[in-house]
Amino acid sequence: MSGHSKWATTKRQKAVVDAKRGALFTKIGNQIAIAARGGTDPAMNPSLAMVLEKARHANMPKVNIERAIARAADKSAAALIEETYEAYGPGGVGIVIEVATDNKNRTLPEVRHTLDKNGGRMADAGSVMFQFTRKGVIEVSEKGEDALMAALEAGAEDATEEDEGIVIYTSASDLMKVKKALDEAGMTVTSAEQQYVPTSYVPIEGENAEKLEKLLEAVDDLDDVTNVYTNAE
Repeated sequence: MSGHSKWATTKRQKAVVDAKRGALFTKIGNQIAIAARGGTDPAMNPSLAMVLEKARHANMPKVNIERAIARAADKSAAALIEETYEAYGPGGVGIVIEVATDNKNRTLPEVRHTLDKNGGRMADAGSVMFQFTRKGVIEVSEKGEDALMAALEAGAEDATEEDEGIVIYTSASDLMKVKKALDEAGMTVTSAEQQYVPTSYVPIEGENAEKLEKLLEAVDDLDDVTNVYTNAE
C-alpha cells in the first residue's frame, strides 16, 4: 500500500493548533454524540470506544466527553446527522469530506462555497468514493523491522514506516481488535480510527499542491466538518 497521504501529516500538525482553540474538541464531541446513540458503554459499543480513544489522544477534558455522551440521550438537543460529500480539488485530486451537522441546509452550502472559493468543486455521489476504501488506520511511535513484524503479527493487513513511526492498516471491522493486540504487545499507539484510504494516488506538486493545501485547510476549518481525506500524493 502506498504511503500515508501528505495531508495526513499536515492534519496531525494542524490538530495541535485546533485543540488550542477548541475546534478539535467540538469536532470530536460531535463524533462522540453520534457514536453514543449506539450505547453509552464503550465496552459494548466499539464505535464509541474508538472515538473516546481519539478524544484521549487529543487530551480532551473529561467534562467535554461526558457532555458529548449525555447529548445522545438529550431529547431536546438538535439531532446530529452524519453526511459524506465528494469533491475534486486542484490537479483533479479526489476529496472525501465527512460532516456531523444538525442542519444539512446550512452545512452543504458552506462546504460548496468553501470548495468553489478555493479552487475545488463538489462531485456527484460515487464519482470520487470508488477511489477510496474504508480501513482501520493505527499509528504507533515505534519504528524498525521488529515493530513492523509485531504489527503484522497483531493482525494488520499492511504496515508502512513513516517519519513519525509506523502506520498500520486493518479492515474496518478489525480496528479495535488489532489495536488491543498492539497494546498488549507493548507498542505505543498514538492514533486509531477508521479512515477513507485511497486505493490509488494522484501526484500533485508546485502551484497545485499549494492550492490544495489551502483548500483542505479551509474545508477542515468548517465547524461541521469532522474529517477530510484526499488521494493526493
